Amino acid sequence: MILADFYCSDVVNIENHKLSESGAYIVPSDGMKEDYISYIEERMPINELTEIFGMHDNAEITSAINYTNELLGTALILQPRVTGSAGKTQEQVLSDACADILSKLPKPFDPEYAGKKHPITYEESMNTVLLQEILRYNKLLVLVRSSLVNISKAIKGEVVMSQALEAISNSIFDNRIPEGWKKSSYPSLKPLASYIVDLAVRLEFINTWIEKGIPTHYWISGFFFTQSFLTGIKQNFARRYVIAIDQIELDFEVFSK
Repeated sequence: MILADFYCSDVVNIENHKLSESGAYIVPSDGMKEDYISYIEERMPINELTEIFGMHDNAEITSAINYTNELLGTALILQPRVTGSAGKTQEQVLSDACADILSKLPKPFDPEYAGKKHPITYEESMNTVLLQEILRYNKLLVLVRSSLVNISKAIKGEVVMSQALEAISNSIFDNRIPEGWKKSSYPSLKPLASYIVDLAVRLEFINTWIEKGIPTHYWISGFFFTQSFLTGIKQNFARRYVIAIDQIELDFEVFSK
C-alpha cells in the first residue's frame, strides 16, 4: 500500500505530485543535479514525518515514548549494582524487595470455593466473569510468587540464578515491571512499586466480590479483562429482556461527581 503512492502513473504525469497528504513531500520538477540537491536541502523536512510512511501522527509520539523508555532503561542497567560499604548490596536490596512484595500479595484464589458461592447460571453472567477474573489473576499471582521465591533462593545459593531469573531481578532492582510478568499481566504503565500496590487493591476487589457477593457497583478499570465484563453486562440484559445481544449497545453518562 505504501509503495503504491510512489510507484504509480501520477508520479510521471502530474507536476509536483504529492507523496503525502500535507504536501510536505512532492516529486520535484525535472532539472539538473544541483536542483534536486537544493530541493532536498531546502524543502524536505529535516525530521521524517510519519505521514510519508502511511502512519498517523500519534506514531511519532509512540516512537518518542519507546525511545525514551529504552534510553532510561539502558541508563538504569548501567548504574552500579553494588553500593558503598555503608549501603546495601544488590542482593540485600533484592531480598528486601522480594520479601516486601510477597508480604503484600495474598495467596491465589480458590476457584472451587468461588464456584460454589457463585455458581455459573444462564441468568447471571457476572459469575462467569468472576471465575474468568480469578483464573487470570491466579496465573499472574503464581508467576509473581514463584519468581520472587526463586530469586530469594538463588541469592542464598539454593537454586541456580538462571538468565530469566536474572532479568527479573534486574527489573525489580530498577523498580520496573519484569518483562516475564508482563506476558501474564494486565496492561500497566506503572513502575513496579505502584504496580504491586495496584495489584493488591485489584485482588482485594475480587476477594470482596467472592465473600460478599455481586457488587452494587463495579471498579471497571480493576478488571483484568474489561471486555468480558462489558460482554457479561450485555448478556444479562439480553437474557432478562429477551433481546438479541447484537442489538444492544452500551452508552455512557458522565456525572459531575
